[in-house]
Amino acid sequence: MPDWLANSPQWLWWVGAALALGIVEMTTLDLIFLMLALGALVAAVVAGAGLPLVVQVLVFAVAAGLFVFALRPVAMKYMHLEGRGAPMGIEGHIGQTATVLEPVTDRAGLVKLRGEQWTARAELEGQQFSPGDLVTVVKIDGATAVVAAATPEDKPFDTEPPAPR
Repeated sequence: MPDWLANSPQWLWWVGAALALGIVEMTTLDLIFLMLALGALVAAVVAGAGLPLVVQVLVFAVAAGLFVFALRPVAMKYMHLEGRGAPMGIEGHIGQTATVLEPVTDRAGLVKLRGEQWTARAELEGQQFSPGDLVTVVKIDGATAVVAAATPEDKPFDTEPPAPR
């Protein structure tokens, strides 16, 4: 082992590895590298205690394995990222509640959907919605949201919370 490596504190190398793994995690966002970074931090504590490199590597492997197989599934459920994940893109808008901005008929209209203004039309012929009405997106047709009456329990995504008194 080179002198400069042997003379530097080993815990510092583990902290550097944890930082590098943390940076990789920021690009992947799958929590694997975060768990490895936590394992490296545990190894840094062991290195700071003066235990040999073989023990440090074993502690890193065991800790990282425990984090990956025990902590990551819990974190994924908490973040709602498990499985296929939440629908994205057009599929993510279906079922969302929107607020009518301009009158919506079966031919034209404007709604606020997830903070964006969307052209809209009513799902049923002859159906109309007034500004301020809540509607539910039933499908996306090109760049137009096809909407139906919202059920009473729907809450708009875009409404401001009431101001405190």
